Amino acid sequence: MKFVLRSATMVSVLALGVVGAQAADLTYEPAPVEAPAVFNWTGFYIGVHGGVAAGDFKYPGDLSVDTGDEIFSLINGEIEQDASGGFGGAQIGYNWQFNPNWVVGVEADIAASSYEGKINGNLNFGNDSASFEAGSEVEWFGTVRARLGYAYDNLLLYGTGGLAYGSVKSSLSANINGNSIIDESASNTQTGWTIGAGFEYGITKNITLKTEYLYVDLGSDQIINAGNFDPFHATLDVETKFHTLKAGLNYKF
Repeated sequence: MKFVLRSATMVSVLALGVVGAQAADLTYEPAPVEAPAVFNWTGFYIGVHGGVAAGDFKYPGDLSVDTGDEIFSLINGEIEQDASGGFGGAQIGYNWQFNPNWVVGVEADIAASSYEGKINGNLNFGNDSASFEAGSEVEWFGTVRARLGYAYDNLLLYGTGGLAYGSVKSSLSANINGNSIIDESASNTQTGWTIGAGFEYGITKNITLKTEYLYVDLGSDQIINAGNFDPFHATLDVETKFHTLKAGLNYKF
């Protein structure tokens, strides 16, 4: 009888051990979760952009009428004219991320533009009258810039600056008593500089969205040097400076 009880006890202990081992095997262990990959800004990219421009054209020069008895000036010194317009184009660039959140890069862009402004004036002298109209338009412009920024994962804050260039078309017309004295226009490629700042956000690992401000100075160029058209004298330059605000979309390779 004692033997039977001992055998039953041993069987019970063994059974409990087996059940415990199986229960341990059924314990739930969640699968390891991988940390999300940190956004990397290194690589080439291409994209498109569009925006608005505002600023002014400055016209230093001399427009005058010599009646023989007296010289009457339409412009003497400098006239400033407000200007505005839109633009749209494309860009290409390269970024390199280092140390580990700094990003340095280079970008080139070009855009068609409708940025323009016009001035006009008139003058009465005796029984005669004279009038003039001058205007300028940035037909297209582009930049080649360095960029330096700091990345907060997929958000990049940066400053930028470099070369600016563009085609500026200007015109000048004037008349006395309704008779045309001069009607000239010129389209020249001007070069200058630009500086600005912006931020860029990685929507996916390949697509980024950016907003950027630039100040663009295309320098000064001569519209006309007509010398003397008796009784009219005309020399006029144009200084082209403007602010831009744009949004862009890039594809990063």
